[in-house]
Amino acid sequence: MKADVQFEFLVDEEKNTITIKRKFAARRQLVWNCYTQSELLDRWFAPKPLTTKTKFMDFSEGGHWHYAMVEPHGQEYWGRMDYQTIRPIDSYTSLDGFCDATGELNPALPRSRWHVAFSDPSAAGAPHTLVETVVSYASPEALRQVMQMGLKEGLTSTLERLDELLLELV
Repeated sequence: MKADVQFEFLVDEEKNTITIKRKFAARRQLVWNCYTQSELLDRWFAPKPLTTKTKFMDFSEGGHWHYAMVEPHGQEYWGRMDYQTIRPIDSYTSLDGFCDATGELNPALPRSRWHVAFSDPSAAGAPHTLVETVVSYASPEALRQVMQMGLKEGLTSTLERLDELLLELV
């Protein structure tokens, strides 16, 4: 059964932040696992028609995830997420950036700080999890750059893929 999709995408140009709120029809532990385990991230963390492949993952404070989003014809777009703080099934913070296949960050593209929080919005009815992500950028220019690169559309498609995966897993 698909959830009543709750999706908010709020851009705050004064604070250089984007706040994404998304509700999923699954228990918090399962949604947490989908965000923190490479074998599950590889099944949803890219907008269609791209796929994701993990080169390395250590989900621990000080660890990182090195991954690529891959187009159907094979073009790869590499990313690196460095984990800063982790509070299991509640939240984590990380630094996200574009990199190359070796993990070397690309200084020409914006790096952002992510705070991802997981909560149970209501005790009644079917289980649901609310994920609230606040993405912070160093400058208004960096925020505008990722918006022009299609961040909102990409995240919308990516989170729809997570919905599809959760339907398979519950």
